Amino acid sequence: MKKQKHTEEAAEVKEGCENCETTQANESSEQNGEQIVDEIEQIKQQCTELNDKNLRLMAEFDNYRKRTLKERMDLIKTAGEKVLVDMLPLVDDFERGLKAMETSEDVQAVKDGVELIYSKFIAFLLQNGVKAISTENGLFDTEFHEAITTFPAPTEDLKGKIIDCASKGYTLNDKVIRFSKVVVGE
Repeated sequence: MKKQKHTEEAAEVKEGCENCETTQANESSEQNGEQIVDEIEQIKQQCTELNDKNLRLMAEFDNYRKRTLKERMDLIKTAGEKVLVDMLPLVDDFERGLKAMETSEDVQAVKDGVELIYSKFIAFLLQNGVKAISTENGLFDTEFHEAITTFPAPTEDLKGKIIDCASKGYTLNDKVIRFSKVVVGE
């Protein structure tokens, strides 16, 4: 009987432990479930924040792109303004020269006036970085010259050199903006 009582008590203890474990497991799974729900909510909140930040960043970048594009267009429209404004006094000089040509009988004075306007214009070009490409008795160079024709060289030392220049070439800050049109000796 003692044995049976002991077995019954053991069964009760065992059953109590199982109930306790089940209760603990249920409580534990409830806590785990709550933790998982909390973590999911946190992740959703972080995702929403990141999406919001991403959208704001994309909008900022789009605004920046539009602003720089507009500034660039404005710069292109007005880029030549300074050069044109600086050129207006030369136009005034030409107009005065044309008016003087109508009334003047002194050809030399008119010629001197035109030469002054020409030298002033060349100085203006030099101030703005425009330089003429030298062609006198120089070697033909395809980076600066364009051969319009070849001509038999009058002397042996002029072969491959420039004999005549039909149209001057110019550089703007060391970049060719117009090639010299030349006749080359062969």
